[in-house]
Amino acid sequence: MLRKLTLVALAGLITAGCATPERELKTAEVPEVQAPEIILPSAPTLKRKIAIGRVTNETNYGRSLLYDNQGDPLGKQVADMLAAKLSQSGRFLVFERPDLNKIQAEQALTGQANQLVGVDALIIGSLTEFGRKTTGERGFLSSTKAQTAHAKVELRLVDVKTGHIFFTTSGSAEATLESASVMGFGSRAEYDATLNDRAINAALSEVMSGLVGKLMDRPWETHILDIQEGQIFISGGKHQGILPGQELVVQTQGREVTSAQTGFAIRLPGKEVARIKIVTNFGDNETNEGSVATLLTGSLDAHTIDQLVITSGEKI
Repeated sequence: MLRKLTLVALAGLITAGCATPERELKTAEVPEVQAPEIILPSAPTLKRKIAIGRVTNETNYGRSLLYDNQGDPLGKQVADMLAAKLSQSGRFLVFERPDLNKIQAEQALTGQANQLVGVDALIIGSLTEFGRKTTGERGFLSSTKAQTAHAKVELRLVDVKTGHIFFTTSGSAEATLESASVMGFGSRAEYDATLNDRAINAALSEVMSGLVGKLMDRPWETHILDIQEGQIFISGGKHQGILPGQELVVQTQGREVTSAQTGFAIRLPGKEVARIKIVTNFGDNETNEGSVATLLTGSLDAHTIDQLVITSGEKI
């Protein structure tokens, strides 16, 4: 009888000892990955026009015998997430290029003319590493388990006029979900497909800072639409970062020559002929916006509109 009571008491102590770990050990939350902080300039941001082209999945993950018929879902996911990040940065006008055939077909059905806009740079890239693994430890009374997704993306910036790749960058990251149990009690982590999304998102966040910085180094410019009764109408409005009170530079378009060394076309620097000040904006979206400006200094009389270009006058 005494032995029986001792066993019962011992079982009670084991159960009590396991109660606290059961409450404390919870499924580890995957931390929300934040994009690197981008410090906005005090002056209005003059947006560059960029397009996202081919983004492919170069890994074996997600491939099957029907892969060719199903398209490239993982590559499309990377492209969509990249487009969202670039749009949310507030620095770019982002255009679609992978669905170009669909856009042109829709324009033909609606009887609209092809109004596709030329861009300053094209982004292409690939998902070069992607995979999942499960690790864990098992003890006498406890066990732990961790699911980890790893992703690496590589992106390239291409000059649309020459096809020259002028910048490359890559980023890699992992997302992990952990679980633990004691004496069979505790949290259990089933297969979590969102880890894939979080790993890709984190990898893209890692490359955003360098990508944005390089794109913003590209020269910004716009053009004069018309001149009427002293008013200068230019392309681009508030969505482009052109705001009332802002001063811009009007200069001639330099002559384009071909370099004997590289074979590339090089535009010689233009000459400043005037400065203008933005008075008001018109239009209601990025495709039809413009601005009205007045002349501050200089003269436009000696030049035709197609000979002039408007710049910020400094690197933003």
